[in-house]
Amino acid sequence: MPEDMMQEEPKKKKGFFSRLWSGLTKSRKSFSSGLNSIFGGFTKIDEDFYEELEEILIMGDLGVETTEKILDELKIRVKEEKIREPEQCRQILTDSIKNQMRVDAHAYDFIDKKSVVLVVGVNGVGKTTTIGKLAWKYREAGKKVMLAAADTFRAAATEQLVTWAERTGVGIISGQEGADPGSVVFDAISAAKSRGTDILLVDTAGRLHNKKNLMNELGKIYRIIGREYPEAALETFVVLDGTTGQNALAQAKSFNEAANITGIIMTKLDGTAKGGIAIAVQSELGVPVKYIGVGEHMEDLQEFDPDAYVDALFSEREETPDE
Repeated sequence: MPEDMMQEEPKKKKGFFSRLWSGLTKSRKSFSSGLNSIFGGFTKIDEDFYEELEEILIMGDLGVETTEKILDELKIRVKEEKIREPEQCRQILTDSIKNQMRVDAHAYDFIDKKSVVLVVGVNGVGKTTTIGKLAWKYREAGKKVMLAAADTFRAAATEQLVTWAERTGVGIISGQEGADPGSVVFDAISAAKSRGTDILLVDTAGRLHNKKNLMNELGKIYRIIGREYPEAALETFVVLDGTTGQNALAQAKSFNEAANITGIIMTKLDGTAKGGIAIAVQSELGVPVKYIGVGEHMEDLQEFDPDAYVDALFSEREETPDE
């Protein structure tokens, strides 16, 4: 890699961390004020302490189930390590959450293989924009990328995707409005194979009101990929709007019933007070958050870093730390 490119990469990461820190300010203030009052206000670790901590975590959109998991682990550690001071629980809490959020070492292996990436999510979460940003990201990494406009249910979706294809300089296969999404995927696979494409990004219909139709549609797409391109690595990402809190979790569960979700993309995390939802979704689905978005720019979508995220969410500091 040329020296100027090597210097540019840390700058991008540094800028992203600053935006992440800034974007999670509302969530951090909500968490830190509550945690400070608990860790500083209690003189001993008892049931009242745990109840107050439970309330703070649930109010921060971690949800009941995830909060119970975290507190169960905390209680075990407190007992095993004979911890007496409430303040000592802060580090255990954040370490526990970081460990829960770890992304498998092979989570991004598909990028270096011939792969098909299906992207699902309801309308309005930023699904098509996210696909455009992924296309840019993979192309910047030197990959040959193609888009498939398989959301034929909504005419504007295809138009948006065509715009993103032009903007990022990648190819696109699309069909007429109302066309069979499976036929678009079939054509896209044929084109991807003939053109030596590395990553085929597939946009799918974003509707949940009729789950049976969604399941049938995605099932057909999976069968076509399995039959026509069995050698390709297959990923299915669900795009969730971080500002919707527990509603995002409900959407993720519904899509996980209709598809084999392998990764979560959390968008619109800048400026929300519901940053804890990323923890809840990963914990309850058992599916890793792989990308997060904290702004409108291309580089504002990045691979998920659990340490940076949890630090930005739970830190006692207000100013952006040195990177």
